[in-house]
Amino acid sequence: MSLPQFHHDRFYDLSISYHREWDQVNCFFAPLFSFEPVRMGAFVGSVKEGGPVNFMNVKLNVHGNGTHTECVGHLSKELISVQTVLTSYFFVTEVLSVYPTKKENGDLAITKHTLEAMLQFSSATALVLRTLPNDADKRHRKYSGTNPCYIEEDAMQYIVDLGIQHLLVDIPSVDREEDGGALLSHRCFWKDSRAKDCTITELIFVSDAIKDGQYLLYLQLAPLHLDAVPSRPILYELNKSRD
Repeated sequence: MSLPQFHHDRFYDLSISYHREWDQVNCFFAPLFSFEPVRMGAFVGSVKEGGPVNFMNVKLNVHGNGTHTECVGHLSKELISVQTVLTSYFFVTEVLSVYPTKKENGDLAITKHTLEAMLQFSSATALVLRTLPNDADKRHRKYSGTNPCYIEEDAMQYIVDLGIQHLLVDIPSVDREEDGGALLSHRCFWKDSRAKDCTITELIFVSDAIKDGQYLLYLQLAPLHLDAVPSRPILYELNKSRD
């Protein structure tokens, strides 16, 4: 694949890190991210406690504790690793800011009508959606039980019809927090052959310093064989001058 020209020194990290302080982001009532030193007999894996090295056990919930990238294995009976689905890591990406629509039942949702008005055509294969308003509290928010914004099924179908293979969102899930297990937008995104090579990245944060438009996305994955893994999406500014 031939990459577009880009500025290697002009980049933006979209990830929300995993850390054990109380102000960590959290959703779906997942256990908080934590780590503790290994203790075996007289050995303790903490320099602070007198050990020779820091040697930690880590407890995390990928879907609930920070930025993560997932594949169709999130819905399948068999283990499908996102490592086998994502085999290239650079993508031309569209960044789009959207105001969710408030529905009659009080839900906030990204609708097809909104996307049609703002994203009629794009050559990108990846899409970053930034919901508005865009306060920095997204990095620390406790989403559990709050019924956060989600993407309606027909809006997701529109994203699919545009040919988007990699979707990145700053919300906990593309589906409603509680939907009886329907997961309609997840299933729409991964239907048929798309299950083989499409990914969804959730719980990103898109700084206000990033303008809407096209970028080069470098999607970094933690080397874990799971349906979803911690990830670090990096946006690089494109060099449009071609000099």
